[in-house]
Amino acid sequence: MRSDPGVGDWPRTLMYFAWVMLMAFFFANAEIQIEGGAGWASTLPTWRIEKHWALDIFWGGRAMTGYHAWVFSFMALVFFAPLAFNGRWHWSDVALALGGLAAFWVVEDFLWFVINPAYGVARFDPVHVPWHPRWLFGLPVDYWWGGASAVGLGWLHVRLRRRQIGTAAHHHVL
Repeated sequence: MRSDPGVGDWPRTLMYFAWVMLMAFFFANAEIQIEGGAGWASTLPTWRIEKHWALDIFWGGRAMTGYHAWVFSFMALVFFAPLAFNGRWHWSDVALALGGLAAFWVVEDFLWFVINPAYGVARFDPVHVPWHPRWLFGLPVDYWWGGASAVGLGWLHVRLRRRQIGTAAHHHVL
């Protein structure tokens, strides 16, 4: 048993987020092969809902497509798969899965532009990227929310995990 519960949680959590970034790199490349230079599934044979009040609240004002409905749902299942297969649903694990999912989408989306031969960083702006309608300090607002959520949920994961380990250690001693 460790003398200071939770000391190892930050390195492990940071390694998890590094793995998430690697997954985002691979998925961005796959999505470039699917979409090419036509972002937000604009030329894919999928259904689209362009305008709806719920899209402004929950989807950043972007169109909802069948492609994105299935891909976002699939990735949520991927991030929660370890919880399902371990049969362990601690709040710390839920926080880590949600934080990983938030980080994944921010990094994947940005890499889609960086890696995509049709874009690159030079064309990463509101003029060339109309499917991100809200920008702040040179980035889509979603990136700020997603990044803050990932950091906050990573921190929450470590806090909750330390509490779990401390409680388990306390019960073990008794």
